[in-house]
Amino acid sequence: MLIRAGYEISFTAPSPTPMMAMLSLHPSRNRDLRTPHRVTLTPDVPTYDYVDAYGNICTRLVVPAGGITLACDFVVEDSGLPDRQSPQAVQHPVEDLPDDVLIYLLGSRYCETDRLSDTAWSLFGHIAPGWGRVEAIVAWAHDRITFGYAHARATRTAWDAHQEQVGVCRDFAHLAVTLCRCMNIPARYCTGYLGDIGVPAIDAAMDFSAWFDVYLGGDWHTFDARHNRPRIGRILMARGRDATDTALTTAFGPAVLSGFKVHTDEIAALET
Repeated sequence: MLIRAGYEISFTAPSPTPMMAMLSLHPSRNRDLRTPHRVTLTPDVPTYDYVDAYGNICTRLVVPAGGITLACDFVVEDSGLPDRQSPQAVQHPVEDLPDDVLIYLLGSRYCETDRLSDTAWSLFGHIAPGWGRVEAIVAWAHDRITFGYAHARATRTAWDAHQEQVGVCRDFAHLAVTLCRCMNIPARYCTGYLGDIGVPAIDAAMDFSAWFDVYLGGDWHTFDARHNRPRIGRILMARGRDATDTALTTAFGPAVLSGFKVHTDEIAALET
């Protein structure tokens, strides 16, 4: 299938403000592009990209006094298949994990493994290691939190989400990631596009989404505590330990979000 996706995001700033944006397609999806993927800026200011420690594309720029709009529109090809299911995937003993996977067992800014370890073991310690244990964690996090855009808060951690029982997709992901790590299951946080493809459309503005991957059976597998079901058409932008590593934009000074539009739609064919 073909998916048209993109965004238009605006900021106002009283003075020139350095910014880092993580709004590009993840390199793992570059071969799926069917039209160019270009970030355009209005006004047009100099930018340059670099690849961070997690393999994400980061764009550096300076927002001019007055503000700026970042926009992108592209078409990507997708398999049209829901998230891969591998119920026989095993959980590896920690001593057998690859070196570069170990970081995804550690606590991080939004994933306080130390505060949730006892809770995790009391809830999931009786479940056999592996796919079924992850499914149980995802289902529990899904039921624990009530979703609502009005509940969004940039400072909410996994522990806060557990206590407050409200949040948005990033909070579902942070809580599930943390519980997995507590159970010695490597888990990494992901952000990207996820349109209403293959599911009933909801009457709400489109947004970016957060989900997570776990390392089982020698590979990474996608899970989604917000929706708690396999989905079609995920388009990865960035991944890391938590939202700290994958923030859409980071301003190093006063910059206020003044416009935010995202689109993700299945299309029949490219226009000629």
